[in-house]
Amino acid sequence: MIYQGNAITVERRDTLGGHHIARLIFDLKDESVNKLSSAVVTELGEAVRALQAESDLQGLMIGSGKDAFIVGADITEFHSLFTKGEAYLEEMNLKVHEIFNAIEDLPFPTVAAINGLALGGGCEVLLTTDFRVMSEKAKIGLPETKLGILPGWGGCVRLPRLIGADNAIEWIAGGTENRADASLKVGAVDAVVTPEQLEEAALDILDRANAGELDYQARRAEKKGPLTLNAIEQMMAFETAKGYVAGKAGPHYPAPIEAIKVIQKGAGEERSRAQAIEAKAFAKLALSSVAFNLVGLFMNDQVVKKKASKYEKLAQPVKQTAVLGAGIMGGGIAYQSASKGTPILMKDIKDEAIELGLKESRKLFAKQVERKKLTSEQMAEKLTNIRPTLSYGDFGNVDLVVEAVVENPKVKGAVLSEVEEMVGENTILTSNTSTISINRLAQNLKRPENFCGMHFFNPVHRMPLVEVIRGEKTSDAAVAATVAYARAMGKTPIVVNDCPGFLVNRVLFPYFGGFSLLVEQGADFQRVDNVMEKFGWPMGPAYLLDVVGMDTAVHANEVMAEGFPDRMAREGRTAIQVMYENERLGQKNAKGFYAYEEDKKGKPKKVTDEQAYALIKEVVSDQKEFSDEDIIARMMVPLCMETVRCLEDNIVDTPAEADMALIYGIGFPPFRGGALRYIDAMGVAEFVKLAEELAEELGPLYAPTEKLRQMATNNEQFYPAPGQA
Repeated sequence: MIYQGNAITVERRDTLGGHHIARLIFDLKDESVNKLSSAVVTELGEAVRALQAESDLQGLMIGSGKDAFIVGADITEFHSLFTKGEAYLEEMNLKVHEIFNAIEDLPFPTVAAINGLALGGGCEVLLTTDFRVMSEKAKIGLPETKLGILPGWGGCVRLPRLIGADNAIEWIAGGTENRADASLKVGAVDAVVTPEQLEEAALDILDRANAGELDYQARRAEKKGPLTLNAIEQMMAFETAKGYVAGKAGPHYPAPIEAIKVIQKGAGEERSRAQAIEAKAFAKLALSSVAFNLVGLFMNDQVVKKKASKYEKLAQPVKQTAVLGAGIMGGGIAYQSASKGTPILMKDIKDEAIELGLKESRKLFAKQVERKKLTSEQMAEKLTNIRPTLSYGDFGNVDLVVEAVVENPKVKGAVLSEVEEMVGENTILTSNTSTISINRLAQNLKRPENFCGMHFFNPVHRMPLVEVIRGEKTSDAAVAATVAYARAMGKTPIVVNDCPGFLVNRVLFPYFGGFSLLVEQGADFQRVDNVMEKFGWPMGPAYLLDVVGMDTAVHANEVMAEGFPDRMAREGRTAIQVMYENERLGQKNAKGFYAYEEDKKGKPKKVTDEQAYALIKEVVSDQKEFSDEDIIARMMVPLCMETVRCLEDNIVDTPAEADMALIYGIGFPPFRGGALRYIDAMGVAEFVKLAEELAEELGPLYAPTEKLRQMATNNEQFYPAPGQA
């Protein structure tokens, strides 16, 4: 044994060619995956020094004792590391570079045997070796830009020299996970083999390098020298990429462009100088609020996934499901279930509705074929997972039912009572309702413990969130099965308690309330849209209302007003009601706050419609001037305040789940971290002061809760400060 640590072992072995080599294996004790924490990186340094002290080694193979190679750096350390400042981070990265460079400079050939996922720092480890062999099941990539940072341990230096600037920019700026075939094609790896052949193939490469058949020194020199691009090639590669990536990333996500600049600045430099440029840029980005919030989101996502995993362990198997109602929504649910491998019955009472649901499913599968994600044969096979029916004949074998009929409590109640008679005693019933109380829908059920809400967001195939709504009588078993099914469908389930609008819609409608008040006081709705889109929302409130549908918005608003009359009931008509009364429903009938035309791809494109302005005059009672800051405050405070109330009312368990639900469900700007992280960033005391000022003029929708005032007084926040538990 050359070295033994908590995460790394280095031992000797001989190859078939008789060469004495070392096997360095990452296998972090008491963890399911390998992560490069500060402690593991320290161990790696010790292991490399132990290797340097050996005199007769003829090669090194780096591998993993787990299913994944190395999933990356330990992101849970990032917030506390980032607080140590730019100089500390720069120095830290340079120390890691020393360790990685020492691997690259070992006096014998080196190879990485990539058995599974190798991301971020894990990918940067394998870039240090002379050769790379990859299991056909593995994936590699540098996803750091998705966290608001860039690869800081040599990724921006070594990858462009290995696969070319164009390919490296695509991998790094896009943060992609790349399959074995794609990695081989661009030259990131030297061979792709079956998992069983991996170690043998890696050792064979070391034998061939020692025999002089493979020139490992030439490989090494290429990685350590400048990029071989002349001035014109550099300009073409980098300037074109910057324009394209800036358009894709948008103004709020600087990391992809910074990564391109780092590759460009380091292109003409030797290894050490290029790495210094990379280390400095990493440190600068790490101190940004974007990086702080995106790292926070990653950790919040882990909280959500862990909670879902706990439920999954309690769940009965969900092998056969059914959806009631075969419209666009039902078809979307059927497609999602079938595409992920869970067979589903799609029931309706009308042939034309069944055909509409099947058409929706076929259309979504056809898009997958177009994008080469599926073959025609795979599409045909997956479509067999959807069985249309007009009867309850096969419902005795169904494990879980999703009711997705019209959003009407009487209709839903009748359908649920009817299907309950047709299914087994242990079958879970769920309702895809966006606003109707689960307790109310459970009133006429014989087995309310088997019933909960399963709220999908439209379009089902794109929106990652599913709200699983627990009623007063819902059992843990029903929640667990529903969570497990949502996960099997590739969705992110978040469990919430029952109330009008549940979590996401309850929070969204005060935002729309803020919009209505702005319009009434003379704000131009297009300007409000522009301001909120610049703030980071994918679409402004007027545009979002057009997408949601004015009929849906009016109905949901009535439910909210009934549930929370003190702050959500309104006297007089709103701009939303005016649109609805004039049959301007939004995109569904091509006119709302905007008019809609088809673009070249057949998708609705919004255009200004003067008639909308003429109609809105009916509700405009004032003509105030609003700054961008005024608009943002008047839109965001009610949304954030309602999120606080949901947390205080125990509708949602944790700040992490609340924030993730808003990001996954309504497109809250991810780089701002969520509503509660947004309050923390502003400062709870500052937010309370702003809310109180607005409440004086605009009423209880804006008023802070007593508990939030106490938090402000005690200098508390929703998330622990970096370094705190």
